[in-house]
Amino acid sequence: MLFFSCAQQKEGSMSPTPDEDNVRGHLERLASDEFQGRMPFTEGEKKTLDYLVSEFEKAGAVPGNNGSWYQEVPMAEVNSILNGNLLVEGSGQQIEFQQAAEYVALTRRVSETVDIRNSPMVFAGYGIVAPEYDWNDYEGLDVKGKTVIVLVNDPGFGMGDTSFFKGNTMTYYGRWTYKYEEAARQGAEAVLIVHKTIPAGYPWGVVENGWSGPQLYLESEDGNQGRCAAEGWISWDSFQKILETSGTDPSLINDAKTNAFQAVELGLTCSLGMSNTIRHSKSQNVVAMIPGTESPEEVILYSAHWDHLGIGKPIDGDSIYNGFLDNASGTSCILELARMFGSEYAAPKRSIVFLAVTAEEQGLLGSAFYSENPIFDPAKSVANINTDGLTMNGPMKDLTVVGYGQSELDDYAERAAHKQDRYIIPDPDPGKGYFFRSDHFSFAKIGIPALYCEGGADHAEQGKEYAEEMKMEYLINRYHKPQDNYDPDADLRGLLNDIRIFYDVGNELANAEAWPQWREGSEFKSIRDQYMN
Repeated sequence: MLFFSCAQQKEGSMSPTPDEDNVRGHLERLASDEFQGRMPFTEGEKKTLDYLVSEFEKAGAVPGNNGSWYQEVPMAEVNSILNGNLLVEGSGQQIEFQQAAEYVALTRRVSETVDIRNSPMVFAGYGIVAPEYDWNDYEGLDVKGKTVIVLVNDPGFGMGDTSFFKGNTMTYYGRWTYKYEEAARQGAEAVLIVHKTIPAGYPWGVVENGWSGPQLYLESEDGNQGRCAAEGWISWDSFQKILETSGTDPSLINDAKTNAFQAVELGLTCSLGMSNTIRHSKSQNVVAMIPGTESPEEVILYSAHWDHLGIGKPIDGDSIYNGFLDNASGTSCILELARMFGSEYAAPKRSIVFLAVTAEEQGLLGSAFYSENPIFDPAKSVANINTDGLTMNGPMKDLTVVGYGQSELDDYAERAAHKQDRYIIPDPDPGKGYFFRSDHFSFAKIGIPALYCEGGADHAEQGKEYAEEMKMEYLINRYHKPQDNYDPDADLRGLLNDIRIFYDVGNELANAEAWPQWREGSEFKSIRDQYMN
């Protein structure tokens, strides 16, 4: 059987069933224009929070943060307005790169202005320092006061060698977040990542839309002065122009994939400035709980981000980024799971916690804040199950596990999938680094085994090609665009099946004494071992 009935729970059944009407109602409401794209610090946030608390309460959950439904997340909102174009000079030439079309930049510094003048430019390969791979793109290089240009993803991408930076499977070194962090550690004044669609995992339009308008950051004591003054992206064609202007052989790009690579001073300077409007405020994580009946201090953490991009640049006459798939789907999922676990049939022995976290779209900020300020002891946190961007294209044969092989949670997911005659597979596109792109990563970083999965690669009725077509259609036409709107004709059978799997995994964990572990070779195992032994 490839999909379950969407009917209400039948009398006498010992297991609650996902209810399609409930789920569809949540989806329609959360992705409506009324919620204004669910951007933190807006009226849309207030409406979203009120709705979530009301629905968790209806489901039978109780406040999960010492009597409160909320965990405050202090953030600074920085709205950077670029003062003109990126100016590159040298070799007797001067080139201006157009903002949005050819480059984007912003600042994490809580400062009213940023003024970068005649900053020497350096090409630093992939911008990686990885001792375990005997790799240091910054070796012997002083980038203080300079602008660093680095390539997206890892050196191993496209090389066909799975032992070299995990091949096409992106490591954290390949993520743009790491590259900005490392450039700051090296003392760079500015850092620009070279965008290319396939290794980045998304087209330039996603960068352009996501890097415009107000940006949110967690508050820090120094106002993020330790970050580079400017962080941004530059298009592939613009990078080629820079190499040509500097007289640098383009073969240097291939050299960057080798240990023999040495960073290159380009003999050019760049200048850019921005004016910033700054607002300090607090957003909220919503924390709901079904208390355990026997071991309430031991918790299974479900997570989903409630936020999206709010109101932004109009596309085809629409400026509200409703976030239907991303992530009304996951938020609706945990609301329905709360109803299921709160039913008379559940009564879990361990506690079930539902975290609807804020500001995922701004860099996993809500879950990052939780990981730095955990409400529940990580040593008593059995597992995290994260729901984000779930399929709404009908039933699937597969259950795709992002980060497959990292932990024993794979086995729990496989048992649940087999109940639906589905098979489990690793992420078929690991080069896009999805393991580092949703909130489960924040829990993994503090050692909590995390599961991030969904069906989506093999449609039960129309096959793999159809599933891939639907995925690409969403990525090209709707991802991080106002076109990610509520669809009344969405086929929720696959979503309901996935909710059932999330329930079965959590229910097994909640009614057992087992503690799933990270597998040997996982970079998170040693963190867990430190406080579990």
